Amino acid sequence: MAAGDKIDYVFKVVLIGDSAVGKSQILARFARNEFSLDSKATIGVEFQTRTLVIEHKSVKAQIWDTAGQERYRAVTSAYYRGAVGALLVYDITKRQTFDHISRWLDELRGHADKNIVIMLIGNKTDLEDQRAVSTEDAKEFAEKENLFFLETSALQATNVEAAFQTVLTEIFNIVNKKNLPADPQKNINGLPGPALSGKKIVVPGPAQEIPKNKMCCQAS
Repeated sequence: MAAGDKIDYVFKVVLIGDSAVGKSQILARFARNEFSLDSKATIGVEFQTRTLVIEHKSVKAQIWDTAGQERYRAVTSAYYRGAVGALLVYDITKRQTFDHISRWLDELRGHADKNIVIMLIGNKTDLEDQRAVSTEDAKEFAEKENLFFLETSALQATNVEAAFQTVLTEIFNIVNKKNLPADPQKNINGLPGPALSGKKIVVPGPAQEIPKNKMCCQAS
């Protein structure tokens, strides 16, 4: 996008989950189409942006990544403030990271807007032979909690784009229905609810595990 081009919407999306589940790698794959084999643990909070077009509108995604370690939990309130979307990430090869998802979801719902769009992400499908969390278990949890769900591989770039496209397009659809301004703070306060009920979803590429009762459109 050329300098000076109009941005119609700015959406803040947060990545949450235990340390070493691949949050930073998912962000790097989406924002820069990169993957680093020697990635180091995130210190505090980082964020990157990417601008894309949804239904002929320019949408700037601010993707925030935070350390999963307990010692960084003091940043919680500021981290979630203004977020309209969240990717809740676990490692399919480490059962404990999935068992902690309920705690992360409680924290998210306790600090973020009640209508935040949430996707559960099972990362590292490239390590299928080490799988410790079944797709069925995760899908059942996502359906119970009314979350979108996808399994991804940041290494192989599998479903990473689809995950962000799904969340950002759902946010866009919610905000656009109310004709809200591009100011992200106003977007938060004006979101209707509930966000996801009674909708179906269609996402480009292999997005087979997203709940069938929800709908998003592909970005242009």
